[in-house]
Amino acid sequence: MAAIYRGYRILVLPGDGIGPEIVSAAISVMTRATTLHGVTVSFEYDDVGQDSLKKYGTTLRDSVLERARTFDGIVLGTQSHADYPPPDKGGRNVSAGFRVGMDLFANSRPVKTYAGVPTHMRAGKSMDLVIMREATEGFYPDRNMARGWGEMMPSADMALSFRKITRQACERIAQKAFELAHERRKIVTAIHKANSFHMSDGLFLEAARSVAAKYPDVVFNDLLVDAAAAHLVRDPQQFDVILTTNLYGDILSDLASELSGGLGLGGAVMMNDQYCCAQAQHGSAPTIAGKDIANPTSMILSASMLLRWIGRSRKDASAVAAANAMAAAVEATLERPELHTHDLGGTLSCRAFARAVEHALSPVNKL
Repeated sequence: MAAIYRGYRILVLPGDGIGPEIVSAAISVMTRATTLHGVTVSFEYDDVGQDSLKKYGTTLRDSVLERARTFDGIVLGTQSHADYPPPDKGGRNVSAGFRVGMDLFANSRPVKTYAGVPTHMRAGKSMDLVIMREATEGFYPDRNMARGWGEMMPSADMALSFRKITRQACERIAQKAFELAHERRKIVTAIHKANSFHMSDGLFLEAARSVAAKYPDVVFNDLLVDAAAAHLVRDPQQFDVILTTNLYGDILSDLASELSGGLGLGGAVMMNDQYCCAQAQHGSAPTIAGKDIANPTSMILSASMLLRWIGRSRKDASAVAAANAMAAAVEATLERPELHTHDLGGTLSCRAFARAVEHALSPVNKL
């Protein structure tokens, strides 16, 4: 007997700093979009970050990860990792916990310029790219060891870090990049430093090339990471899908977002074929928390990406249409400078911007 559809369940984890504010804005816009398109969505909440630390002695409980696996999607707010205690005192990296604990290996970070939003690029330059970042290994010490920590200090004056690169992880993130490029302009650029990291980045590049061979209609090229940073500034239009490892993707996505107009403009999801988690690209901005002046664009677009992932994975055209409507409404709102938030030189509050996006919502029936 086929399961009876009763709507999609989303687990909401507001997080730290401006997290609760921008998550609330995103949920409000998602609720409006799904209602307009006849999609039933329900939301349940739980604690991560500082609130969880105060209540349970840890920033991320294993029970939250277990619970998350029972939902259709997850909305994760920002985290103040720099303010957490050491891991052995409860300060778990929440994002890493989800990426490793649920194997959310693909961190997709679109970056584009918007009419009406000033960029930090030279006149005439524009950007429309996606950074496909591997998120479960690399140089990050909290996710490259089965047991223990990927950093150590043999002496008070020496620190060592370990980097983990596996063929499996490289091949599957490359697969995601080529699948995405096939829907876009059919260009994949692998970013690496194989001239210095001969084995680790060499393995990454070898894996990327092996996947590229399966997509003869997609143009594949590669760049050294330092050259890629320069090319993002000089000629960002050349990029379509950027494929890269964890640390390089983290750095390049911030650079690209800032060039496009600001860190608050880019959405992001962490995903695999079974689970998807929406997460803003930027940090928790604790200095403006609670002031209702944060820009919720990144979180709204991240929620849109999550809803699109749900729609496509469930073959639900209405959910995809609602997701596309959310993204279109954000773009239409950003085109009007009088509706900008403080970080973009405007005066709108976080809640007021969300209301403006809701007002701009309209169906965009495009798979």
